[in-house]
Amino acid sequence: MRRILIVDDEERMRNLISLYLSPAGYECVPVSSGAEAVSYLSKKTCELVILDVMMPDMDGWETCKRIREVSDVPIIMLTARTDKSDIVKGLSTGADDYITKPFDSGELLARIEAIFRRTKLQEDKTISFNGLTWNPDSYSLGYQGKPIQITPKEFSLVGLLLKNPNRVFTREQLLTIIWGLEAGTEDRTIDSHIRNVRDKLRNAGFPIDDHLTTVWGVGYKWENE
Repeated sequence: MRRILIVDDEERMRNLISLYLSPAGYECVPVSSGAEAVSYLSKKTCELVILDVMMPDMDGWETCKRIREVSDVPIIMLTARTDKSDIVKGLSTGADDYITKPFDSGELLARIEAIFRRTKLQEDKTISFNGLTWNPDSYSLGYQGKPIQITPKEFSLVGLLLKNPNRVFTREQLLTIIWGLEAGTEDRTIDSHIRNVRDKLRNAGFPIDDHLTTVWGVGYKWENE
């Protein structure tokens, strides 16, 4: 699970961002000041920092500079200031992106995923499991050396489940993570894709029913046992 450090002096904003990100599979670590953020990153790691600009004692720009002294973690600056000079200042101090308030969950999630793509932090490595091979470089899925034809969404769905064995995903979480900004799609879309994945892997000879299981009333998970 990717860890995101949320740096904001307002508890309400920290809670709101956590509410947006947690269902998408991110571990949120909230801190209330720039000093706390720098201290945290000097001892521990995370995959991304969401950093408010307007904070007392140490503002976001100074915090960004201090973070860059101890870490090259991607930083998204978050502020109500919209002047171009402020945006340039934020980026020049070492930030990777800049989002202005107010914002919605879709925009924030899209920006985060874009950061991960650019910095190549996503775990896009080939996964092999009991003869099943998921390869993001060739965008292919196969079983015992034979290709399995699946759609891009089905491919992403299989990859997410393989990367997170024994974790239960709700339908809402799967919609947010796989469909992103299209998360208004109805829940039955997930059920349809799961059914298709099961059919295609079953037809290929893979014992999918032993691994892709339904958690009734909640969602789905991939069992490695």
